[in-house]
Amino acid sequence: MLLAQVEDRFQQANDNYMMTSTHFLDLRQRTLVANLWREIGRGQKEVSLEFFGGYDEAERVVAFFVPSYGSLDDARQELCVIRAKAPTHGRQLTHRDYLGSLTGLGLKREVIGDILVDGNQADIIVLREIADFLLLNYDKAGRTTLSLEVVDLDGLHVPEVKTQMVKDTVASLRLDNLVASAFNLSRAKAAEAIKSGIVFVNSMQVEKVDAPVNEGDKLVLRGKGKAYLRVVGNRTRKDRIFIEIEKYL
Repeated sequence: MLLAQVEDRFQQANDNYMMTSTHFLDLRQRTLVANLWREIGRGQKEVSLEFFGGYDEAERVVAFFVPSYGSLDDARQELCVIRAKAPTHGRQLTHRDYLGSLTGLGLKREVIGDILVDGNQADIIVLREIADFLLLNYDKAGRTTLSLEVVDLDGLHVPEVKTQMVKDTVASLRLDNLVASAFNLSRAKAAEAIKSGIVFVNSMQVEKVDAPVNEGDKLVLRGKGKAYLRVVGNRTRKDRIFIEIEKYL
């Protein structure tokens, strides 16, 4: 159904020379759309495919089909931020609390992007079309009362993240070696995760254990977090490669 929708949105953009878009996509869905685009968009000059989720590091993104006259500035208008604030006293709400209360309103996950929680506040990226509905109906997460306001993307608050630099050596820059090193797994467990489709390189699903990883690449292991291969160094006397990985905590 997703791929049929993508083809339909592309045709609308191409035939009517207008920007069209999907709902929010997770990493696997983004991979499916990108792979399909390689087929239907080959040689395409009038329409381009752009992924955007509100900020550079967004995990959930919308696929925009943008005519040659347009830009991502047009796409930005399709998204907005719902800033939800809870009282400073009481239990601090988590990502799960916010997401559970939103889906409890009957909303599908596909209309909700990343939820950025920082203290007693969460910036929730949504399709602009549901903003008014949320302002009228979203007033609680569990038993905690929320106050809401709509914020433009320029005002999005991205919490400061904690990272840790990990130094290691690997036999080669194969994906299974890097996943094992980044997420403290055995190579067999890393290979199993890759083959099961829960490993992503630069937001694209990769299922080949021997896929090459390059300096600067982003690795995501679903359920474990993300990491960047920051440094590829020289070889050791035992012919292993020095690496430095920045792991997000």
